[in-house]
Amino acid sequence: MITERIGPPLTGDERETLRAFLDFHRATLALKCDGLSDEELRRQSMPPSTLSLLGLVRHMAEVERAWFRRVIDGEDVPLVWSRTGDFQQAYDAGSATRAEAFDAWEREVEHARRIERAAVSLDVTGHNVRSGETVSLRLVMLHLIHEYARHNGHADLLREGIDGTVGA
Repeated sequence: MITERIGPPLTGDERETLRAFLDFHRATLALKCDGLSDEELRRQSMPPSTLSLLGLVRHMAEVERAWFRRVIDGEDVPLVWSRTGDFQQAYDAGSATRAEAFDAWEREVEHARRIERAAVSLDVTGHNVRSGETVSLRLVMLHLIHEYARHNGHADLLREGIDGTVGA
């Protein structure tokens, strides 16, 4: 699990800054889950929501795969948790374990890093089959920063509800 969190640089070029902010948010999600049991990670927020920390980790594995491997790299791979393309299945962490969720997430993060580093520029594009649009690597990195930031806010509340821990 990624538990070291390095703050983004105060100066740097666009790509370095985007990469650093994305890694910062990835590490934040890992820190929110640090030290919790499988049962605690599966604990749902409050009815009717079924959101859990483990569900967020599983969801972010899907997001990493979908945007980097499927859209930017054009790989023909299914989603991690659903063969039918249902992104919502990732949130169902009822029988999930930390090991399987984090293994999948960390594997997808490594693929994403490889794809980003291999791209000649942020202007590299891929095709988003779901929307039918062409998108740039820049947009994908910004989208993932946004997605992690939003879900890390959810993770703050989930973690506080589990053991009172606030901040990361």
